[in-house]
Amino acid sequence: MDFWFSEKHTPNVKLSIRVDRQLFSGQSEHQRIDVFDSPEFGRFLVLDGYMMLTEKDEFIYHEMITHVPLAVHPHVKNALVIGAGDGGVIRELTRYPEIERIDMVEIDPMVVEVCRKYLPQTSYKLDDPRVSIHYADGLKFVRNCDDQYDLVIVDSTDPFGPGEGLFTREFYGNCYKALHDDGIMVNQHESPFYNEDAVACQRAHKRIVESFPISRVYQAHIPTYPSGHWLFGFASKKYHPLKDLDEKRWNARRLSCGYYTTTLHKGAFYVPAYVEELLKDVEHEY
Repeated sequence: MDFWFSEKHTPNVKLSIRVDRQLFSGQSEHQRIDVFDSPEFGRFLVLDGYMMLTEKDEFIYHEMITHVPLAVHPHVKNALVIGAGDGGVIRELTRYPEIERIDMVEIDPMVVEVCRKYLPQTSYKLDDPRVSIHYADGLKFVRNCDDQYDLVIVDSTDPFGPGEGLFTREFYGNCYKALHDDGIMVNQHESPFYNEDAVACQRAHKRIVESFPISRVYQAHIPTYPSGHWLFGFASKKYHPLKDLDEKRWNARRLSCGYYTTTLHKGAFYVPAYVEELLKDVEHEY
């Protein structure tokens, strides 16, 4: 008998993956957490019924949310990561020896515990000495930060449930305040394809445009995310994601990636026409 995991993307669309076994199921104070093992995508993490990552395609998301800002900002020493309990963003950040301090803020300790045990592919760098894990609400944590970070990465879940506060105008304004004068914030921006997701994407972009002088959107293609077409937001006080991209400096690092390249970096900011229209609706107001 086949066992399938299905995630509903819209009332009329769902993604189904055949599962070999369920490795973990538990209810934390904040959400239900499940880990499955599958023949096609390997192990994958599910929160409240929504797939967060799979071993097969997680590299796309984690490389694009991390290396894009680090190829632009010339001297990141202090980084704040909000969310990221699976450890994938931390894994990518620790590849940069010049980063001295990484603060990770995760609301749910059980997510970290489960990922340490069942998803070592993403979590194995959580014990890096530069990493400090804070179990707290990211919205409340960032309220108390002022001019502390060069880079803020918002690796949040979807804009409902535990991650809902990480999509508000107050939150983005506090991220702006937490950054140095030349700081960059990057966040996951949802999918622009299905109507409900597109509205959330548009709303988040509007609030970031209100908070930062430079605000751009870039894309990646992630097979297990709704529609496969995923957006990220690049918000900055000073650096432009294309004009200030330093290809020579980043390529000299010789970091091995499965998805990110500096050539792809440039192309990722050229989004399809329907996404341009979606974003123009809020950008022209400012």
